Amino acid sequence: MKLCAVQLASLKGDLPGNLQRHLACVEQAAALGAALVVFPELSLTGYEPGIARQVALPITSTRLDTLQAACDRLGITIAVGLPLPSLDGIRIGMPIFSPGAPRQAYTKRRLHDDELPWFTPGNQALLLTVGQHRIAPAICYESMFMAHAAAAHEHGADLYLVSVAKTAKGIHEGYAHYPEVARELGMPVLMANCVGPADTFIGAGGSAAWDSQGRLLASLDDQNEGLVILDTTAASAVAVPLAPHPA
Repeated sequence: MKLCAVQLASLKGDLPGNLQRHLACVEQAAALGAALVVFPELSLTGYEPGIARQVALPITSTRLDTLQAACDRLGITIAVGLPLPSLDGIRIGMPIFSPGAPRQAYTKRRLHDDELPWFTPGNQALLLTVGQHRIAPAICYESMFMAHAAAAHEHGADLYLVSVAKTAKGIHEGYAHYPEVARELGMPVLMANCVGPADTFIGAGGSAAWDSQGRLLASLDDQNEGLVILDTTAASAVAVPLAPHPA
């Protein structure tokens, strides 16, 4: 099975603009045979904690219907990033669109200290079945704790799907940690990071795939948008430039 991580420069607070760019990426991923595509943390709004409350949307919002329509038409599962409202605050969410199925969402359960003024942690694990795989989503900071991946593996996960918004320092640390996750737990890791301005930093890219022995299979650079396509059957991956956006 093929899965795709998208490396994207999101536009701050521009949901319509970001949606169009997401849809173009989904089309390209589906054309390359991907059964699932994952985007960086808070990809639909940009990683911008200061405006999260204003741009948050429930997963049932009709403004997200174009993603569901693309998912149904192409037969591809889509995992995006979006601030999600809850009864106790705004959560860092990963809405998931599956063909012909109700929408679901995973929310980040372990927040970094500088996220606490803006967000509330989630409180539920999620395992996503796509094809023969049981996939555990993880969102940025929490993915840097082995216990997060180990708990998912204990519950049956065989692939770790990581959505992040990381600086150069964060990516350097991730490149040390994610191969260790893969080796210790015997499951591939697919990671999607942003590029370009985000909050007070610059997204450092480096989106990548590691096999179940922790070998780096493919990665993107620190500046350009693109896709990493992981083929779990062949235990191989390729990095592909993002197709130009229509004028």
